[in-house]
Amino acid sequence: MGGYGLVDTGAGEGALGGGIGTGVSGTGVSGTGVSGTGVSGSPQEAAAAAEQATDDALKAIAEPRRRAILRLVADDELAAGEIAAVFDVTRTAVSQHLTVLKNAGLLTERREGTRRLYRARPEGLDGLREFLNDMWAASLDAARQIVEAERGLSDVGPSAQAG
Repeated sequence: MGGYGLVDTGAGEGALGGGIGTGVSGTGVSGTGVSGTGVSGSPQEAAAAAEQATDDALKAIAEPRRRAILRLVADDELAAGEIAAVFDVTRTAVSQHLTVLKNAGLLTERREGTRRLYRARPEGLDGLREFLNDMWAASLDAARQIVEAERGLSDVGPSAQAG
């Protein structure tokens, strides 16, 4: 099960890079989708729930080992033991990381007999992706405005420039 090139990042099992309990606040995310978030349907509550999900995802992936776990299960469903074998920490520590990722909506968990199988849940990053896309678009627009201002092209449309 080697070959992933992952090593202990130096965070001891007790620390786990900021601690297990510091991040995800429990959004009611199950292994198959969001449940029990308490959203009654108002736009404000839906926006708050989406913001919380984005915050939870950010907190979960802030720890390098959790990002490594997500990379491991991005394309393949792996058992908890297979994931733990890649890291130089106890299975309990890896289990705690898996729980944080699952609670943040970034992993699905499927039971097969006594085994627990994990796979990345890319849609768990949708809120973060949207946030980054918005930031990128705003940055590109600001850069465009600066270049246009430097070239004296501000507020001049393409049709006005052609004549």
